Amino acid sequence: MMNGAASYGQSQQMPGPGIGYPPGGMSQPPPMQNGFDPKHGMGGGPPNQINSNQNQYQPQPPHAPPPMQNQMSNGPTPPMGGQPPPPQPYNQFQPPQQINAYQGQPQFNGPPPGPPRPGQPMMGPPGQQQPQYPSYPQQPGPVGQPPQSGMPGQPAYAQPTQQQPKRLDPDQMPSAIQVMQEDQQARGGLFVTNTKGLLPPLVTTKFQVDDQGNSSPRFIRSTMYNVPALPDMLKQTAIPFALIVNPFESPAKDEQPIACVDLGSIGPVRCIRCKAYMSPLMQFIDGGRRFQCLLCKATTEVPAEYFQHLDHTGQRLDKYERPELLRGSYEFVATAEYCRNNVLPKEPAYIFVIDVSYNNVKSGLVNLLCAHIKSLVEALPSHTPVGFITYNSKVHFYNIDPTLAQPQMVIVPDVADMFMPILTGFLVPRAEAASSIEVLMEQIPAMFGDTKETDAVLGSAIVAGTEALKASDRAGKLLTFHSSLPVSDSIPNAKLKNREADRKLLGTDKEKVVLTPQSTYYNNLGQECVAAGVSVDLYLFNNSYIDVATIGQVARITGGSVNKYTYFQADIDGPRVIGELQYHLSRPVAFDCVMRVRTSTGVRPVDFYGHYYMSNTTDVELAACDSQKSIAIEIKHDDKLTDEDGVYIQIALLYTSIFGQRKLRIHNIALSTCTQMADLYRNCELDTIINFLAKQGISKSVDSTPAALKDSVINRCSQMLATYRKHCANPSMPGQLILPECLKLLPLYANCVLRSDAVAGTAELTPDDRSWLMYMCMTMGVNVSVHYFYPKLIPIAGPGITLDNPTPVRCSRDKMSDEYAFLLENGVYIFMWVGSAVSGEWLQNIFGSSNLAQINVEVITELPDHVNSDESLRLRALIRSIRTERQRHMRLTIVRQRDKMEAVMNKFLIEDRGSEGQPSYVDFLCHMHKEIRALLNQ
Repeated sequence: MMNGAASYGQSQQMPGPGIGYPPGGMSQPPPMQNGFDPKHGMGGGPPNQINSNQNQYQPQPPHAPPPMQNQMSNGPTPPMGGQPPPPQPYNQFQPPQQINAYQGQPQFNGPPPGPPRPGQPMMGPPGQQQPQYPSYPQQPGPVGQPPQSGMPGQPAYAQPTQQQPKRLDPDQMPSAIQVMQEDQQARGGLFVTNTKGLLPPLVTTKFQVDDQGNSSPRFIRSTMYNVPALPDMLKQTAIPFALIVNPFESPAKDEQPIACVDLGSIGPVRCIRCKAYMSPLMQFIDGGRRFQCLLCKATTEVPAEYFQHLDHTGQRLDKYERPELLRGSYEFVATAEYCRNNVLPKEPAYIFVIDVSYNNVKSGLVNLLCAHIKSLVEALPSHTPVGFITYNSKVHFYNIDPTLAQPQMVIVPDVADMFMPILTGFLVPRAEAASSIEVLMEQIPAMFGDTKETDAVLGSAIVAGTEALKASDRAGKLLTFHSSLPVSDSIPNAKLKNREADRKLLGTDKEKVVLTPQSTYYNNLGQECVAAGVSVDLYLFNNSYIDVATIGQVARITGGSVNKYTYFQADIDGPRVIGELQYHLSRPVAFDCVMRVRTSTGVRPVDFYGHYYMSNTTDVELAACDSQKSIAIEIKHDDKLTDEDGVYIQIALLYTSIFGQRKLRIHNIALSTCTQMADLYRNCELDTIINFLAKQGISKSVDSTPAALKDSVINRCSQMLATYRKHCANPSMPGQLILPECLKLLPLYANCVLRSDAVAGTAELTPDDRSWLMYMCMTMGVNVSVHYFYPKLIPIAGPGITLDNPTPVRCSRDKMSDEYAFLLENGVYIFMWVGSAVSGEWLQNIFGSSNLAQINVEVITELPDHVNSDESLRLRALIRSIRTERQRHMRLTIVRQRDKMEAVMNKFLIEDRGSEGQPSYVDFLCHMHKEIRALLNQ
């Protein structure tokens, strides 16, 4: 059956949930706090002036020495004079009214909010007409240029005709880095899941999970942990109710592994009505002879083999011995009735499908793969069957039976009528076939080294792998390495047209023309693969248009991934390809999966976003699912809820393990209900909301226009904040921007989503790049998407900088200076920016040369391993740790200050204005404020 504000720290004078950031102009920006100042190093700056007896800022007499008061944790506040200065031009637009640095403290309507996280923006002075903020973009001048004013961290803008304009100080806006640091300090450590509706730490926080009845947030994250009792409240706030599920994410080090329960022939115990599996959501009654399901309220007889007496509290005596009664996540061993044709499965297999046409041979890919495949497959269990297919205009199978003198090739020339020509010897356990694989990998480059074939029948090769797995009656993966647009006439439906000329449509209302598959062939092929339990992972090595939007459908539908390496060169890109294959083959994988979501009365799942296939309205089918794959589930609230009942959700995923065992992985989560909006806003999870909105936006991009998509995101975010302002904040000036604690970064992250290449690609992108990023984002978990949308900028060299505990800074050029070096990474790219005045000693210790101009940055993709200085070893370890955390071997790109690659890197400095007019963080915040005020005035 399908069915307020948490706090990160406390400022003594800040009891309310809404805290203001003065957006008024200043003659000079103050020194930073909780950030990196290129001139002053880490930290610094005078304390804010706060009257300890009132929850507001108090103006100080002109030139009076500041009193020693408590210091705000959210950063410095501009000096305050007794009289406001005269109005100044605002970025060469119409001048707004001057804004005083006044901060009032609104209160929640409803239960007290508890200790707040420091800092919510609030715009506007008391007793004055509110300024009319110009719509973005509004700040002229190029982004990414070094500061011109001599003040550290102050960006250069076009000079006004009269005098220096006032501008909002970005450092006074809510900071993602500060929120992450405060959450680490407040929420790091042990997180116990024994409380219904408990808001988890942020994904960026390092914490240990003690599973005591609710699934770890590593497996399930909800956009909200207090669900409104009435559907109208949820509709009014516009906050999405959704789950992001990573069912096979690995527990952190030292966390308890997923326990497996084997109940023998009786199989898993289930509810008689909704078929939910035994869990902590069941209540035993009648002396333990029956149990009541909290999802559907039905009662079910307990099988005699599963019976146990109850103690005086109504709990089973064996509760602490049974993971399914104690944990939020666990597994059952499935019986034959859960298997295809009621037969227990065989071990899944891996098949390498390699394009050996001219492009892949010339680029060195074939040689590279053949040189490393023997070591790569050693990451698989020794019993795992492996097989090999190569293809150009024909498809070649290989017999690697270890009893043969050498491997044998069997060619199928009729690619339109593919069949499996080898009954035995094609799939062999990798340990038994080690010697045959080694010989075969030496033969393949020699056989195709002089090829002139340019055709590569991708569709037929995938059919060949599918037929091979079907013939052996097992599930598996096809790792497919392809290089060119399928243009062969052998299979007319698989032939694709070159749509590269249509790239000019990207960013226009007609971009769906190039983002929509031009043929249903690969979609239908994906469905055939799912039916056979076959997952397809595409590794694309194109030098020209390859139509990722179309051929990627076979990966999307089968639960696979799309990986792209344009203009591949073995000597430069080889380590990246091999590194990512190592991650791929070593991570946990489930095969032939079926997922079902069951919910308690009043809510039900309605939409799913990710890589999967649904042949009906309830079962999500994935031919494979690994630890890096997530699925977003939108939950519809369509009935009144009660505080006593709560919201209960069980996600069950039936799968075959790499060892050929059929299992059920169960995840349970219990959420609270609320009748006050303040409780809803206090228990939202912003990172999860952004992940869901991005997935939803990408899925709609092929049916909508970029302008409509952008407006829908802005309107929804504005409604979230306007509803909070109207119903949860105490009465205050209409011009004040009040942000809820949990959503204070919503304007920042919403702007990041709208500027990302996956959601709103520009003319700089190719259609293939845009489609690849869209596929990638649809499978991102929250732990990956948070850094994709808001990249990490880490100082690695400069005065006062060490690599003992590298701390990110705000993602803005304002934080960068000539004498420093930084790493910038977003999980897809990693840049090392080196300032023109960085220390020659540091350059020598990292690159082996003290002259930055003499370093050939165009060919460096890894730091030189022959330089064994302490700085080099630490920096290489930092880069390795980033790659391991992201499970992606990102290519390192060295960027010298003022080199041409700096313009590419600058687009990822997400708080700055974009090169194509995309709004900066401050610009977008002003625009959001304007939209919120418009909603409040309706």
